[in-house]
Amino acid sequence: MALTDIAVRNAKSKDKPYKLYDEKGLYLIVTPKGGKWWRFRYSINGKQKTISLGTYPEVSLRQAREKRDKLRTLLTSGTDPSEARKREIRERMTFSELVHDWFEMKSQTMATKYAKAVLERIKNYIDPIFGNKPVAKITTPDIFRALQQIQTDGKIELAYRIKQIMSMAFRYGIVRGIAERDPTSDLGKGILTPPRPKHHPTILEPGKIGELLRAIDGYESVVTRYALKLLALTFVRPGELRHARWDEVNLNENVWEIPAERTKMKKPHLVPLSNQALNVLETVRFYSRGSAFVFPSTKQIDRPISDGTLNAALRRMGYSTTTEITSHGFRAMARTILHERLGYSPDVIELQLGHVVPDRLGEAYNRTKFLDDRKRMMQEWADYLDSLKQQRFDV
Repeated sequence: MALTDIAVRNAKSKDKPYKLYDEKGLYLIVTPKGGKWWRFRYSINGKQKTISLGTYPEVSLRQAREKRDKLRTLLTSGTDPSEARKREIRERMTFSELVHDWFEMKSQTMATKYAKAVLERIKNYIDPIFGNKPVAKITTPDIFRALQQIQTDGKIELAYRIKQIMSMAFRYGIVRGIAERDPTSDLGKGILTPPRPKHHPTILEPGKIGELLRAIDGYESVVTRYALKLLALTFVRPGELRHARWDEVNLNENVWEIPAERTKMKKPHLVPLSNQALNVLETVRFYSRGSAFVFPSTKQIDRPISDGTLNAALRRMGYSTTTEITSHGFRAMARTILHERLGYSPDVIELQLGHVVPDRLGEAYNRTKFLDDRKRMMQEWADYLDSLKQQRFDV
């Protein structure tokens, strides 16, 4: 029996969604919250499919039937209405709409600073060139010319960042059925000028490392001082250190487990704690003032120290973060000295740095791999730093 306007208007919500059927595949879904959704069910090539026709009252019964009839006309010509709709969306949607849609979704999981940088790149370099172009009309040569111009302006690294954003937006479009492929994928190695690898300056001379450690010991801000001391002892990424939480530290096992969502490799990372690292944590707990963070901000106890705090401290100690040492440089310091002076295997070192080190069978990163070796290495590293701090000459 066909639906009437009165029946649709008076349909009440129930505990569970239910359907009111019209004719020729058209029906209305009534949700527990009172929403009313038009659907058209059809069959093509032996498969049952459903397509949305909008919501009531925005789409009336008469309008829903008109939409259904147009789709049935497509079916008689052998055209799948779902595919026709996807094709229409592809032809109509601009790349600006797609990339901003992607950003809106992805920015929820981005750090605030990074999200701001991505949005600025979209607005300054993608929108002006590709903003009004339909997604389906953008070609690999179009992208190449735009990126090449950015590189010609001397912005080598930026061109790669723009390509990365566009690629993620296209792949998002593929999943949504808006894009058919990612045209940036054809811009492989050798086509664009590769960006220069980033090298974080560090100190490798033992005597100068000792000077740095003594300078850290004398730094005026207590929380920052102990943050730098723990950074030197654990050589984790600065962001991992800044966001360290007390509930991640297991003092029974003498390990700090950094959760997967905070690591670059998106896998949990175990950091064995030396006796010196445990002493740092024991001391700094008093100064953390009950915060969940090991190193809270001096202004807001519910937030960690800012991302510029550690480098700013190094500069106040008289070190150039451009040419001498950065907070990230402690990692390169540990990597080099642990191998060249203390004789540890690169695999053990790389695992402790949180890098993926496949074995001969291709096994992916295992957070407990070489754990005994890593515990021994972390204690020897801490003892070595103590020895440098106590000496006033190169060793």
